[in-house]
Amino acid sequence: MRTASLRRATTETEVELTLQLDGGEARIHTGLGYFDHMLMQLAKHGGFGLAIEAKGDLPVDSHHLVEDVGLCLGDALKEALGERAGLARYAHAYVPLDEALARVVVDLSGRPWCEFQADLPPIILGDGFQVEMVREFFVALAMRGGLAIHADLIRGVNTHHKVEALFKALARALRQATRIEGGGVPSTKGTLSA
Repeated sequence: MRTASLRRATTETEVELTLQLDGGEARIHTGLGYFDHMLMQLAKHGGFGLAIEAKGDLPVDSHHLVEDVGLCLGDALKEALGERAGLARYAHAYVPLDEALARVVVDLSGRPWCEFQADLPPIILGDGFQVEMVREFFVALAMRGGLAIHADLIRGVNTHHKVEALFKALARALRQATRIEGGGVPSTKGTLSA
């Protein structure tokens, strides 16, 4: 199975993460209930096994923890993909959640980029999750995972629905892009590395 496990420890956060691209159990605890809910959506709709134990300086705010989990998930994705041989590489997903509609397009190119277009208010959901950290999570994942992500919130009213639609669309796009469908590296360069 395509897996990766890692640990990141700084003076601000501590993250232990295991990713199984081909499925497995999801166990997530970050100390932020809403963020846990979004990461569970990522695992479920991505078809991934994902174990995350994380803690951070939440009395400051959610920034360091959410960003560091994104960095770790990107590192794990990069490691689990290996040489990226046989990958579908490109994928997109449109996901509705009631009135909200999100689109995410990904390219496992090895070249990191994140375009994030979403009208999200600077509010807090649940027990301290800053909504503005959604973009930071997507950027961290793209930069460390070596993938291009284009995320667009097409419409929506309810902030919970908007954020969840974005995470589910990311999950569905990653599920398709990481599937094995051939034998070689899907690039005329012969490599998908930065």
